Order: sequence, then structure tokens, then C-alpha cells
Amino acid sequence: MQLFSLTSSMPKTSNELKGLVVTVPELIEQQRYVPYLSMSENRMTSDMAGDVKSVFKGRGMEFEEVREYAFGDDIRDLDWRVTARKSEPYTKVYHEEKDREIVVLLDLSASMIFGTKNELKSVTAAKLTALIGWMTLKNKDRFGLLLFDGKNTTYYKPQNNQKSLMMLFQIIADKTHAALKQSYEGNISSALKMFELSHKGRGTFFILSDFYQMTAESFKNIAALAKRHQIYCLHIFDVLEEIAPADGIYAAQNNGQKVVFNSTAEKFKTAYQQYFAAQRHQLRQNCQKFLCKYLEIRTDQPIFKQLGRV
Repeated sequence: MQLFSLTSSMPKTSNELKGLVVTVPELIEQQRYVPYLSMSENRMTSDMAGDVKSVFKGRGMEFEEVREYAFGDDIRDLDWRVTARKSEPYTKVYHEEKDREIVVLLDLSASMIFGTKNELKSVTAAKLTALIGWMTLKNKDRFGLLLFDGKNTTYYKPQNNQKSLMMLFQIIADKTHAALKQSYEGNISSALKMFELSHKGRGTFFILSDFYQMTAESFKNIAALAKRHQIYCLHIFDVLEEIAPADGIYAAQNNGQKVVFNSTAEKFKTAYQQYFAAQRHQLRQNCQKFLCKYLEIRTDQPIFKQLGRV
């Protein structure tokens, strides 16, 4: 269900569009936050900061040695023969890959064109895509984009130059403008399938989405990708999706149907919050099952603080 404000017309000026679409300068600006994330890597004050540190570590291809398993090691690297022989877990260690591939799936489908504080989910996702792009260039790796608008998927192969990144920023900015005028409902299964078929190498794959309309098929696609890639599921949501709105009467739209509801009843508030909590729990469980990292990003808080807890 998508809440909307009862306005008579679409905002037209750039100032009125702030938070509803993203601009190329806003995407370029995300570069300034890369040093903050670098600082959080050294502090290691939380699980989230640890995840930030491991995002660009990758899984090397050249075997180096076997050592005792340590907390946080990828269980896919366990050496089962040594583990069985010594009766304790041992893991394989690889040389870190150079010029690795980092690919982002940016979900700009209809459910992402929603927000009540600061900016739409689509805008937060676009800024986060840019931040990952800048971090990729900083690490001299290749950055690619899988753009999904609910109807069509476009794949831009990974490259490692700023000119390519600027081209992607323009495409993303244009797409957020187009999505504000016309959006499409759809799950990301088709985008995941396209990536699985078109990308045969190994790398790091970020999925930036609210994960609405996820099906069993979607998770099968993620499971297939997790066999070859390090997967990060970044769950982007608005605070109003997590917490019921204040007492009052609201207008809403769902699948083209406009409705009015009253949020005063405690029973309504409980059911509202339980629905989101159940969806979040299922997503976390599936990520754990398929060895994917799960991170949450709210639209009303600075992205770099949520990633690094600085």
C-alpha cells in the first residue's frame, strides 16, 4: 500500500523535486562520504561496520594456505577434508583478487517511488548506488549496474573508469525522473535471472530494493547467484512502513485503487507493524539461508552513518 499526499499537481521546479528525484550533482556528491566509511572500517565498532569493511574484500581466486576457521570467515571456504582430519574447522585462504567486479541491482519499480520523510526510497537507493560506485573506483575495481524499473531490465557491464561512472549517473538521474511520471509494478526475479545468465564470472553483487513482491522464484535466483557471488541485500524502507502513522484519517493508493483508512484503532496499529516485521523477518531468514549479507537502510537517515555507524 502506497501512501500519498493530497496535492493537486506534480511539482515542477528543481527545488520542489528535491527528494523525489535524484540529480547528477547529488550522485557526484556521494564521493565525499567514502572517507567516512574508510574510517569506520578501522573502528569496527559494530557488525555493520564490519560488513562495510568486508564489502570490498572479495573472495580471491588464487589459493594461498589453510588455517583454522575464525569467526566471520565465509563458510563456503571451509576445507572439509582438513576439517574432518583434524576434527576442527579449517578454512582456505586466497590471495585477494585485483580488478574485481562490483555490480549493483538498482530497483526503481513502483513500490520504490514512495517516501514520507526526507526522500523517496528510489532516491536513497540511487544515492547508495553512487556511493558504492565511488568506493569501487577508490579500490581500483570495476563497477557495473543492473537497472530494473518494474518492467524492463538494462545491464551495464562493469568498467573501472570515472567517465563510465558519470554516464551511469546520468542514466540513473534520468530514470528517477521517468519513474516519478510513470512507474511499473514487478518483482526483481527477471533482473536476477538476466544477471545470472549474462555474468559468468565471480564478484560482489548488491541488491538495492524494498524487496516487495518477492516470490519463491526470486529467492531461487538469489540462491543460484550466491553460489558464485558475494551477495548483499540492502533493504531500503521508509519509517512509515515500519511504524503505523499517527492517529488520523489517511488517503492511500494500491494497484490503482484509492482508499481511505483510519489509523486510530490499536488493533490496526498492531496489525500494521506486525506485517512489516514479518516481511523483514522472512527476508533476513532467506538471506541467512543463502549466505547473503542483510543490511537495512532507512530513507530518513544519512546513508554513510547507517553503513558505518560513525
